[in-house]
Amino acid sequence: MFLFAGLFWWAGNISAPSGNEQIPTFVDTSVRCQTTSAANQNVLIVYVPIKSMASDVTNVLCDDAVVAKQYGEVATYWGNKSSDTIDFLGKGIADLILAKENLMDAFMAKTTYSYKAVVGFPSYTAFIISSKEKPKIEKQYFLDKRIGLLDYPTSRSGHILPKQMFKQLDINIDNLTITYASSHQELRELLATGSVDLISSYWQESDQALFSKNYITPISDNISGSRWFLKMQSENTDLLCAVQGRLMSLSKEQNSQYFNHVESYWQCNGQSALFVGKQK
Repeated sequence: MFLFAGLFWWAGNISAPSGNEQIPTFVDTSVRCQTTSAANQNVLIVYVPIKSMASDVTNVLCDDAVVAKQYGEVATYWGNKSSDTIDFLGKGIADLILAKENLMDAFMAKTTYSYKAVVGFPSYTAFIISSKEKPKIEKQYFLDKRIGLLDYPTSRSGHILPKQMFKQLDINIDNLTITYASSHQELRELLATGSVDLISSYWQESDQALFSKNYITPISDNISGSRWFLKMQSENTDLLCAVQGRLMSLSKEQNSQYFNHVESYWQCNGQSALFVGKQK
């Protein structure tokens, strides 16, 4: 609740973009490419929270004919900290952004900046995962364990939900041995190498190569997945449908079973786009 109160305060104190909004200077990580209309000065600004997605997204958008008609360059930024995502959302900088629904709602970005959900990923369950035993949701169980969490305060499965669980169990966070990781993959590496005893994350079938499904305990289910949002300050349905098609194809090529289960929200018929996703 304190997090969302802070986010709403921030959103309320940030004015609408002036049209020449500057990219935050602390975000110096980006991938760029030119479309076939290199003389066009317009830049399609994309934001993703993880580096591994940036190159693929940039390349598929640069290759798109509709994108090339409207933009001369695609620039994809990624952030290593939750504050990066917050800054992009709070100022409405990105034309296309991968973000959680709860963050979009916290900043009222859909109404303030006209972001529309384009494609999304399924709901999931958060687990406490061990490599040697089935975790117990008990106060005494966690006190002598080394625990891996995400250093990303907006992550539900890797940060918010486990900390809520500790509070419900009347555990003082200062009494726990916590190691913070920068990604879910890094959490898995910490657990696999014995650097921590437990991690909080989601479960994917590929995890069975390293861990046992018998040694996971759910702490929350039906967590809404991330969504791609496109800024739609005009009825630019050609761009919306082109972006949706590219993102759908790209997601289905991913090795992760989670990212393979992508859902489109618009029905495109060549002349118009009809929203067919779930209203939230």
